[in-house]
Amino acid sequence: MNIITSKDNEFVKHVKKLKEKKYRDICQSYIIEGIKLINEAINENANIKQIVICEDCTKIDVIPKELMYEIAKYECVYVTKKIFDTLTDVVNPQGILAIIEKDINNNEIDYKSDIIVALDDIQDPGNLGTILRTVDSIGLNQIIVSKGTADAFNSKVVRSTMGAIFRIKIIEVENLAQAIKEMRKHHFKLMVTSLQTKNSIYDIDFYKKIIVIGNEANGVSKEIQDMADEKAKIPMLGRTESLNASVAAGVVMYEYVRQKLNK
Repeated sequence: MNIITSKDNEFVKHVKKLKEKKYRDICQSYIIEGIKLINEAINENANIKQIVICEDCTKIDVIPKELMYEIAKYECVYVTKKIFDTLTDVVNPQGILAIIEKDINNNEIDYKSDIIVALDDIQDPGNLGTILRTVDSIGLNQIIVSKGTADAFNSKVVRSTMGAIFRIKIIEVENLAQAIKEMRKHHFKLMVTSLQTKNSIYDIDFYKKIIVIGNEANGVSKEIQDMADEKAKIPMLGRTESLNASVAAGVVMYEYVRQKLNK
């Protein structure tokens, strides 16, 4: 077993650079880390390019034997603990990470879906990861993201998806308003949340709707608001005027689930 010991090794430099969005975009690859995510990647047939393993973990059986048998099918690269610590973003790493190749050939919008969720400049990686996880939980396989939305392949986003990243097609569009116009040609209507309406989300039929989740600070942009076919608000009984973006997204999406289950 060859073990990389030098920080100047070209592969080590490559893995480090994958922490940068620009380099991830060039390589069309991203990093996942930890036993759970690597198990998920294997189970979902993600395109695993390499698996990086800290040599210390093989000595003390940190990684389950069942997983070691599975990862033996892939290209494995062993590094010292000192090197692994320079590659990880996790406070208490489990000593294993993998490089995943993005599926760049699967970028078409699926118009057979009942609803389409779109994100308008969501900035917080934690919010984005939670929204992706919620989209997965309601049975959707895609999400539309504006160019100004946080990078879905940022390590924090990937971790917070809890594996949903492998099941959701992330379609980044240059111009969200233009993309919505195209979706409308396929008999979808645009719904946005707004405080400036008397309609509740419980008054809306969610079938064939584009649901736009807006930026944490500014909400849905004026351009998108002005395009809306329907506006609705989330009813609140307390004094808080608005919810966290990922919480609001979950409330709205699960109203769609409620309607679907009651049909």
